[in-house]
Amino acid sequence: MTPGVELGDNGAVEPRSRPDPPPPNGARPAFAVETVAIHGHEVAYRRAGQGPVLLLLHGIAGSSGTWIPAMRLLERDYTVLAPDFIGHGKSAKPLGDYSLGNHASGMRDLLEVLDIDRATVVGQSFGGGVAMQFAYQFPERCERLVLVDAGGLGREVSWILRALTLPAAEYVMPVIFPAFARRFGDSVSTLLRDRGIRHDRAAEMWRSYRSLTEPENRRAFVRTMRAVIDPLGQSVSATDRLYLAGHMPTLIIWGDQDRIIPVSHAYEAHEAIPNSRLELLEGIGHFPQAEDPVRFVEILVDFLSSTDPSTATPDQLRQLLRHGKA
Repeated sequence: MTPGVELGDNGAVEPRSRPDPPPPNGARPAFAVETVAIHGHEVAYRRAGQGPVLLLLHGIAGSSGTWIPAMRLLERDYTVLAPDFIGHGKSAKPLGDYSLGNHASGMRDLLEVLDIDRATVVGQSFGGGVAMQFAYQFPERCERLVLVDAGGLGREVSWILRALTLPAAEYVMPVIFPAFARRFGDSVSTLLRDRGIRHDRAAEMWRSYRSLTEPENRRAFVRTMRAVIDPLGQSVSATDRLYLAGHMPTLIIWGDQDRIIPVSHAYEAHEAIPNSRLELLEGIGHFPQAEDPVRFVEILVDFLSSTDPSTATPDQLRQLLRHGKA
């Protein structure tokens, strides 16, 4: 039997649910993590709801868990699907290709396995880069594009991320991200939560830091980082191809206090994508979907309800490529 799947009543292979640990203080349980084997590697994801499909893509060193607050608000009217990228969360962390293109192909394969033809693709940070790549590679499967503090829109990025791509950084990371920090940080997080103290931006940053205290996560993180960032900044950019999204409903959401990817990238992307919609969230940092899920979902739902899905065809893409930005 392939790990992470089981046989259904009709003998077909089905994903196996793997519940998360019980939440504290009687809070509603997180969405169960399911897994399915694709190309021999286990891919984890959370799924809930009924209706049009929203594919929710997380950032680097993150996981599907970052989308849980938004998923709770969306599941009534939409099918919400939040995968863990290969190398992240509870998905496999093999050696191999961690490029944006390969991640986009992996998302196409996941949709195929789950019998989903089309989706609105919502990508935050690194996931935004994957979302743009997905829309470029598979426009017939992308109904709308939503970029949330997205990577791949300019050279500038936090110096911390640039430093972690330096030669031999992987040998220094065990000192920066020691295992004992995970235990200490978890204790502090529990203490603060029990006292009703919350800071959602700090909580998301802690989850990313915590993931890097695991050796296999660090190895996957370094491979992923070096695929898109070098010591001088982001090394992969979609800016020369953003005009191709002109036929696709596109929403750009950005926190005006983002210290990881500057808000100037939001303005530049809005300028480059014809008919795109730009929404800036005041006082919000790099994680709008977690820092202010209510406002985030309000904007997203309004966008979904006020736009029609893209009906892009291969011929339209062919014409766009022939004529270029003109």
